[in-house]
Amino acid sequence: MADAFSAGEVAQKKADGVADAINRMLQNLVIKCAKEEGIRDYFEVGVIGYGAQVGPAFSGTLAGRPMVKISEVGNSPARVEQRSKKVPDGAGGLAEQSIRFPIWFEPVANGGTPMCQALTQAKGIVEGWVGQHPNCFPPIVIHITDGESTDGDPTSLADQIRKVKSSDGEALLFNVHCSSQKAQPVVFPNTEAGLPDQYAQQLFRMSSNLPPQMANLAKGEGLNVTEGARGFVFNAGMVEVIKALDIGTRPSALR
Repeated sequence: MADAFSAGEVAQKKADGVADAINRMLQNLVIKCAKEEGIRDYFEVGVIGYGAQVGPAFSGTLAGRPMVKISEVGNSPARVEQRSKKVPDGAGGLAEQSIRFPIWFEPVANGGTPMCQALTQAKGIVEGWVGQHPNCFPPIVIHITDGESTDGDPTSLADQIRKVKSSDGEALLFNVHCSSQKAQPVVFPNTEAGLPDQYAQQLFRMSSNLPPQMANLAKGEGLNVTEGARGFVFNAGMVEVIKALDIGTRPSALR
């Protein structure tokens, strides 16, 4: 994750870009759950980081916690940064606008890719959560990686995660592969044919099929989603990472 995204992106380390995408996703979930009386706990979320260390990756007062209610997330950012974004200036141009950007998750890039350890932790969290909420919408695990597993074959662990079941169905596992290759991204394919190597093909096979609601959302975003599409993105840049996180967590898809 210390390398830059593939050509065509703004020069940015993958770790930094993914951290920004996760923090933006958390902020959007907080906003979507905010009502007049406060933030409603429609979601509980967890973030696992893996590399030299594997474990819960929230910062600040939420550090060390595997799952957190969205109201606690909204009320407990580790810090808030001042950033700028371009907005229309009313005269056909763009102007810089200062915005507040809350940070819950810090970028870290060191060590190998102990995917099996990370998925083992995710499996335990998902099983425990479903045990406490047996009638919930199935949990969603979005796994973001930049390479092959360095601690064994993760296939069986992915199968076990996908078999965790609530009364509403099986857990969903999406895989987002961030590459440095100069190649076009492949977003939500329905076949592993055309994927460039065995590791991409393995991640495709590890991924859940997109539920119909999410497939329709993806089509609404202009993506070419066909029958049998899976929640897998190959050679993801920042645009694809953000889309995958958004579609995987949008409340209108969770019905």
